[in-house]
Amino acid sequence: MPVSQFMAAANAHYYATRDPFGARGDFVTAPEISQMFGELIGLWCADLWDRAGRPEVAWVELGPGRGTLAADALRAMAKAGLVPAVHFVETSPVLRAAQAERVPGATWHDGVETLPADAALLVVANEFFDALPIRQLVRRGEGWHERLVACQDTLFLPIAGKAVPVELLPEPLRDASAGSVLEISPASVAVMQALGRRIAAQGGAMLAVDYGYEGPALGETLQAVRGHGFANPFETPGDNDLSAHVDFTTLAAAAQAAGAVAWGPVTQRDLLGGLGIDGRATALARHAPERTEAILADRARLMGEMGMLFKALAVTHHDWPTPAAFGA
Repeated sequence: MPVSQFMAAANAHYYATRDPFGARGDFVTAPEISQMFGELIGLWCADLWDRAGRPEVAWVELGPGRGTLAADALRAMAKAGLVPAVHFVETSPVLRAAQAERVPGATWHDGVETLPADAALLVVANEFFDALPIRQLVRRGEGWHERLVACQDTLFLPIAGKAVPVELLPEPLRDASAGSVLEISPASVAVMQALGRRIAAQGGAMLAVDYGYEGPALGETLQAVRGHGFANPFETPGDNDLSAHVDFTTLAAAAQAAGAVAWGPVTQRDLLGGLGIDGRATALARHAPERTEAILADRARLMGEMGMLFKALAVTHHDWPTPAAFGA
């Protein structure tokens, strides 16, 4: 089967059968590090909504995890006067239960197709696109081949499959050396195009935060994480979190092709810095001085190596204002 099908099946089982977040899980995301992350994203949304004239909006999160980001963002938005209907795109029954505890009254969707069509959308996607399936194309000899995953006894092994049309590849990369790998994610493009069309038609904005690069670029980034360490992505499928770096250039182009406006990407450090994380950390420390050291450590974690690895892409309706932290 293609790598994309293998990745989709493995992640579907993985997320449907466990809560992978936090110290007891396999990895920690930014909302689980500090409330500051979700609060600042909530204020980013509220600020845009206010400057756009306070239209009727629905708040949407793609892959909401435990609901931690949503709870923090909604609390911050409420203080700014924004109390929107909440919609989660989530298929895992385990995670839906956790989200319901933190955000009672939310509406769940299996995909973006059923999101509301009668209001502007404020969409947040934190570490969502990295988990969507990718195709891997490998240069062999004079052509490019799709990488497949074969099963031998109980082992899964990557192999080269049939040749693919060279038109699938960006022209500057078509003559890459033998052994080169290009990753593409049609699933990510489809989601971004669907949301871009919605935002262009209904109004609204989107903020996508993930680890990735500005492509096109060669390189193999498919990875597996288990127990806060790296694992072989082809071993014990369904027991590891599979992800790949996000091509923000391709996502931006997909949004623009759908009629929306794309901004960035900027680093997570620039995003949070521009939204005032230093001031928020100071305020939290003043309110709970006994937690000052922990608060500053959390701030350093969000703004350090993680702050440079992760990037943020904004998408808006063409009549909406420039989003905070994305201006010139």
